[in-house]
Amino acid sequence: MVFVFLKEQQMRWIWIDKFTEFESGKRAVAVKNVTLAEEHLHDHFPGFPVMPECLCIEAMAQTAGILVGEAKNFTEKVILAKIKKAVFFDYVKPGDTLNLEAKIESITAEAASTTGKITCGEKAIAEIDLMFSHIDRNIGGKEFPDENFVFTDTFKSLMRGVVFSEPG
Repeated sequence: MVFVFLKEQQMRWIWIDKFTEFESGKRAVAVKNVTLAEEHLHDHFPGFPVMPECLCIEAMAQTAGILVGEAKNFTEKVILAKIKKAVFFDYVKPGDTLNLEAKIESITAEAASTTGKITCGEKAIAEIDLMFSHIDRNIGGKEFPDENFVFTDTFKSLMRGVVFSEPG
């Protein structure tokens, strides 16, 4: 039954628009343009449209998760395991362009730890540190589908046009 549920969950919300920097296995910078066309902005605080902080965390999780997944050539199913830190300094409003910078703090066969910062221009928006699990290696006795239901073609399409730089 779990397999059927996962198969039905192929449509995903993408909270980043593109990568502007990508240093394989080390750091990545993604961009998110916030527009009034996003429905959640109308419902979160009526009359005061701001991007919910949980969606900022999700945008960082996608940025950092893709960085972690790419470090292993997308062979692992990488899922968010823990929010270690999420500190917010300002609101995100329609018209803002967010820069999401994620860095790999550590990575093992079972998991990865990342640090992240969200900025809008020179203004600090948030600091978000996350832990990810490689579920094929970390959950004993559980079986998952062979295909990578985390890194779908939709997520991988964000990598098109990215110029990779070598860690150094």
